[in-house]
Amino acid sequence: MWFSNLVRLHLTWPILTYAATWITLLTLTVAVGSLSAQVGFVSAISSSSSFSQKCRTRGSIRIPLDVPGDILCFPAHMFVKSKVDLIVPPVFAAVIVVASASLVRAVALWEHL
Repeated sequence: MWFSNLVRLHLTWPILTYAATWITLLTLTVAVGSLSAQVGFVSAISSSSSFSQKCRTRGSIRIPLDVPGDILCFPAHMFVKSKVDLIVPPVFAAVIVVASASLVRAVALWEHL
């Protein structure tokens, strides 16, 4: 019984290697995509960044934007942590992984011509 399972595993080894390779590539793609946005935002709000200058209005926060010349200050009470902040990033990552896997499956990259 265990020998037949070992033989079956050995025959499907190339498929398992191929699947593991795609899973690794998809995981790395999602990791780079999600971490790059966070690193960019954290570097923009660091104390050494030009974006982190104080607003002239008391109780306001400067928000980094794409256009460096614009200075937009918003009231600090508009930016508070919520419980949704813990749920949205993992759900977004899961949706990206499912979409990537669905694309790979739809293209049928594993089929031999």
